[in-house]
Order: sequence, then C-alpha cells, then structure tokens
Amino acid sequence: MSRSPASGAGKAPTFVELFTPKLVTVLREGYTFAHFKADAIAGLTVAIVALPLSMAIAIASGVGPDRGLYTAIIGGLLVSLLGGSRFQIGGPAGAFIVLVAATVTTQGVEGLILATLLSGVLLLLIGFLQLGTFIKYIPYPVTVGFSAGIAVIIFSSQIKDLFGLTLSGPEPGPIFDKLAALGEALPTFNAAAFALAAATIVMIIGLREYRPRLPGLLIAVALAALATFALDLPVETIGTKFGGIPQSLPAPRLPDLSLDRIVAALPAAISFALLGSIESLLSAVVADSMTGRRHRSNCELVAQGAANIGSALFGGFCVTGTIARTATNVRSGAQGPVAGILHALFLLLFILIAAPLASYIPLAALAGVLATVAWNMVEKHAVATLLRASRGDAVVLGATFLLTVFRDLIEGIVVGFTLSALLFLHRMAQSVEVENAAFAPHIPSDTADDDERDSLLPYDASEASDPDVVVSRISGAFFFGAAASVATTLDRIARQPKAYVIDFSAVPFLDSTAAATIEGFVRKAHARGAIISITGARPGVRRTLLLHGVRHPLVHFKANVRDAVSDAHAAIRAAQEKAAAAADPEHVNG
Repeated sequence: MSRSPASGAGKAPTFVELFTPKLVTVLREGYTFAHFKADAIAGLTVAIVALPLSMAIAIASGVGPDRGLYTAIIGGLLVSLLGGSRFQIGGPAGAFIVLVAATVTTQGVEGLILATLLSGVLLLLIGFLQLGTFIKYIPYPVTVGFSAGIAVIIFSSQIKDLFGLTLSGPEPGPIFDKLAALGEALPTFNAAAFALAAATIVMIIGLREYRPRLPGLLIAVALAALATFALDLPVETIGTKFGGIPQSLPAPRLPDLSLDRIVAALPAAISFALLGSIESLLSAVVADSMTGRRHRSNCELVAQGAANIGSALFGGFCVTGTIARTATNVRSGAQGPVAGILHALFLLLFILIAAPLASYIPLAALAGVLATVAWNMVEKHAVATLLRASRGDAVVLGATFLLTVFRDLIEGIVVGFTLSALLFLHRMAQSVEVENAAFAPHIPSDTADDDERDSLLPYDASEASDPDVVVSRISGAFFFGAAASVATTLDRIARQPKAYVIDFSAVPFLDSTAAATIEGFVRKAHARGAIISITGARPGVRRTLLLHGVRHPLVHFKANVRDAVSDAHAAIRAAQEKAAAAADPEHVNG
C-alpha cells in the first residue's frame, strides 16, 4: 500500500513507550480543571449505568451481587490506571455469564476466583509478549455471531426471574435442559415478578427513546425497588436471597494456590483470558471508531491482566472492557482515563453509603435490565448485512452462533475462525485469473500508453505527493488478516488532506471485515469534510463495499485514479470559490 510522504515512518517505539499507560499520556498533554469536570460528569454517568448492571451480571453468573460491585470497582480502577485506551471502562461483562456460571457449578466460588487470578497472569504474558496484535485477526462474522449467541444465552438465563418461576432443583446449564426445566416450572408463575420485569423493560426502552440523557437503567431499577417496598410485593429481592450488600470492601487475600486447584482451574482461566482479550480489544476498537483515537492493544491487555489479578484478590471475578459502558463514557464527554477512575470511586462510594438500599431491589427488575442488554448485544444490522453479503460469511456467522448457543463459546470462536480461514483460501484460489492461457505469449507484448488497461496501473509520483489529495493504493487480497494494518496505515496519514483517493484496482476481493474497516475510515474522513473517492473496484468488491455502507454521499466511485484526482481538484476549487464568494463583502451586500 502506498504511503503519503507526510506519513514517513518514524523510529520504532521502545518497550517503555509501548506500555506507558494512556493516563500518563493524557496528563502529559496538559490536564485542566475543565477536563476534570468533564471526566467527573462522564464517570458519574457510567457509574449509574454500571451499578445495576454489575449486580445483575453477578447474580446471573451464580455469585452474589457484591462480587459484581467488587469486580467493577477494583477492575475498573486498574483498567483505567494502567490501560492503553483513553476511554475503556472495565468491569464484569455479560459475555462471561456462561463461563463464570459453569466454573462456579464445577469448582465453586473459590475455583472461580483462582481461575480469574490465573487468567490475569495469562493476560499479562499475552500483553508483554506483544501477542495482542493477533487477537485482531478474529473475523467480523465470528464476533457478530458469538455476540448474538451470548445474547441468547443471557436472555435464557433470565427467564426464571423474568417470570418469577421456582425450580425444583438447580437450573441446568445446557439450553435445551434449561428450557425443559423452565417449562415444568410454569405453574409457579409469579404475576408480580413478571409485571415488575415488564415495567422495567418498558421504562428502560421508553427513557432511552424519549429522554436519552436520563439514567434509564438506574431509574427503572430504583422505581421497581420502591414499588416492591411500598406495595410489599411477594417477589424475591437482593435482600431476601443474598442478605444485602456489605458496606465495605473485603480485605485482599490469595485463593488456594495448591497445584491440584491450579490444574483444575487452568482450562477456565484460558477461556477467561481468550474471551477477555477479544472482548477488551473489541471495546477499545469501538472507542477508537467513536473518537478517532487509537489504543495500544498490548498495553491494554497488560492492564486487563492486572485488573483480573486485583479483582481476584478482593473476591471479584472476570474483568474485561465493556462495550456499552465504554460507549456511554465517550458519549458523556469523557476526556481520558480519569473518567474511568472516577466511575470506580463513585461505585465505591455507593457501597460505603447506600449499600442497604440495594436490599430492596427485586431480582425481576435486574432480569429486565439483562433482557435489554441481551437485545442490544445482537447487532441486527450487522447480521442482516452478513447474511446478504455472501454465503461464506453467512455460514461462518451461523456456525459461530449455533455452536455458541448449543455447544460452547470457545468452540464457536475456534470453529468460526477455522471456517473463515478455509473460506479465505477458497476465495484466494478463485481470485486467480487466467486469460487465454493456451495461446498467451510467455512475455506480454507492449501496449500503447492510451490503452484502457493503463488506467489500472499505479499512479505517478506527482499524484502521490499532491498537497490537497492523498492517493493510496491497496494491493492484494484485502481480508480480515490485513484489515488492522490497512486501518492503521490510513489513520497514520499525518496531515488531513482535502480529498482521499483509494485505488482498489489491485484488490481481487475483500471480505466483510475489510469492508467494515473501510466504512469506518470513510465515515471519519467524511466527518472532517474530506472528499473520498474509490477507484478501480471490481464488481464483487464494489458490491461488498456498498452492502457495508460505503456508498454515496460518503464516497464517489470512479473508473481510475486520474479521473478521481481531477474531479477532486474540481470539487476543491468549487468549494474554495464558494467560500471566497461568501466572504466577499460586496457579495454579501449584493
């Protein structure tokens, strides 16, 4: 891929530079009281969202709500203190509910804490060995598929509390067994619990639609608790099931580190580390796409490792970057990691001052919260796009989703990744073109400069060094393995030109991950007012780009680079003339 001259390669960063927390970077840039005020508002907003979510996720995972708060406080604090992302919010995540619940069932809470501690050590190793880059190779259909699968599992785990059912024994883990047990328990249906859950869901959706600035999750849960207390409703609450929440953090302590316990906990720890690294880096990428900033993946994984170790020492469980809370942090105007630190401190303040109030929260309301979380986890637009994009992407999406729901999350990721790799090899084989092989000469003959194929040749040096128009040419198969490096190269263009031309003439095909990468870059460039043109795209490549939103008015498709550059200059001149005319006093008075 060609580089802009202004983007010259600098020296390689040192080890210390790679692992310097973003907090240090932000403070070096100059941190003012105005920044702190914005971070305090964002931190409080995120804490309000994280408070009911942390308790709900903990309960759904088979542990007490207090452990969810410990995880959010200690884990969230360390992620923001040490992380490689400016905006990442760490804490318990819905994606871990299945794995955590399974670990609690087989090894108990002590086994869960040990597995969390070991996963932190593994994440430290992954980060310091700089293996985080390889996590980015997870294909887009796989991430969409397992997110949808997790959403189904989360919702199924909340059916019992949504309907106020009473089971005759422990709730089964496998979904078919779970549904059968829930069906048998239908005669125990609790109308009051169902009404609370339904009201919670309606209120969250309504406030999000009509009053998005209000903390819908907290308001819905608080009103449900108030109704439960005032009407003395016969429903299960945090107080009746768990005895409430302690008003202090526990003293840190190490779990049992005997060899037998470590060996037993290691498979769960590996699963926690793998899923945690994927989820955290996905969350950091979401923050990057929203802000135009770029995280350091290996530094972020080191922070996640430290956060998991810290969480385990205080009785918490798995910590990861949380997409919804991170997005809330960005939308609330956060300036940097201080917002994440304050979010953890606000949660600690709740434990110290208002913990007794949590006893009145009905489990049905928390189930309603998780039901809305599950619905939002399903990327409906992405699923529809992938199903239309190609049969291969649809197969990967479907296989990952079904295996995640009916077999195992890690198995779904591994099989989805393997299928993506096989499809890539198949597409590479199909992309080889042979023209008149039986009669073609071994050495191609010369052609005239005005031959139409000349439009597909690399652009000249004057076009590449144009101060107003940056021309980049992508060569070779553009797929999920190359998407991260292409995105980095495009974002490293130091200056901000008035127009971009991206030449796709040497790209035989691109997959959905690559198309999503181009769509993200195009949206950021368009938001800056730049003109973007794509040239030489083959019909299949153009179709995939169009399906992923790379279309007019964001981009202009041109036949060749020369035409695109010429049209870009014409558009720039027209814009300059319009601006000059608007600034001319005679024009204004006239």
